[in-house]
Amino acid sequence: MLNKKTIWALSLLFTQVSYAMFPIPSMPSLPHLPMFGDFNPNKLRAEFNQFVGVEPDFAREQRVVNEIADAVMDGDVEYLPLKNGKEVFSIFMESEADKPKGGVIILHNRGQHANWNDTIKPLRIGLAKTGWHTLSVQMPVLGKQAKYYDYVPIFPYSHARINAAIDFYKKQGITNIVLIAHGCGVHMAMSYVDKYGDGKINGFVGIGMGATDYKQKLVNGFPLYKMTTPILDIYAEQDFSGVRKLANYRGRLIKAANHTKSTQMTVKNADHYYKTPHAAERLTAKVAHWLNTL
Repeated sequence: MLNKKTIWALSLLFTQVSYAMFPIPSMPSLPHLPMFGDFNPNKLRAEFNQFVGVEPDFAREQRVVNEIADAVMDGDVEYLPLKNGKEVFSIFMESEADKPKGGVIILHNRGQHANWNDTIKPLRIGLAKTGWHTLSVQMPVLGKQAKYYDYVPIFPYSHARINAAIDFYKKQGITNIVLIAHGCGVHMAMSYVDKYGDGKINGFVGIGMGATDYKQKLVNGFPLYKMTTPILDIYAEQDFSGVRKLANYRGRLIKAANHTKSTQMTVKNADHYYKTPHAAERLTAKVAHWLNTL
């Protein structure tokens, strides 16, 4: 006769196999989206991750790149090839370690860029000092007044950029790759995982996950529950209320994925943009510590 411990082990094994063979279809579902003025955001949900004729502001992106490219002092500018002869601006910084641990890909927040001083630059430089190559990639942009709902239709334009960053590392023989995203960059990273899965990465770090705008609700649930790689969900103590309120929701999704190295962390004395003194350094230290557990 099977004892309780054996039954429990077999049950756990069956659950894990079931998750692998039959991904959870909807866990948990988000509520119906209320009207936002005259706009019905449920249209965004119905068309999520599809190219619907809305394009990023490529001209504004080029102006941003022109402004920051010559100012890059730490690291090297790399133009990653995309399809149709296009390319995307990025900044690569080699690790200072004799034996680098791998490479991280960093996706910036909306309204920021690949060398943003408050969050992105400290991350890409700080993590390079802890043994990781860093590659900060320019994400698609819209006009200055654009909000979360405006950005949702252009999330698919981030997919090719993430793949280009992964290919950049693989061409150098770097296969231990972790995706790190902040704010709207998280939405783009999750859009990528939702469509393609996480088979090309070895870990994911979401900073300030779930940030939207006033009265604009999360359009699509995070696919954290079906990820097989470890997840770090990290947010600021004074982060946006939406980020903090969604922490339990994200926690349930992460728990469903059942990876022992996945966790949630809070950065004290910090806001969403990590502008308070030494906040970005504390963020970098926590991310680096977690990366070293992989």
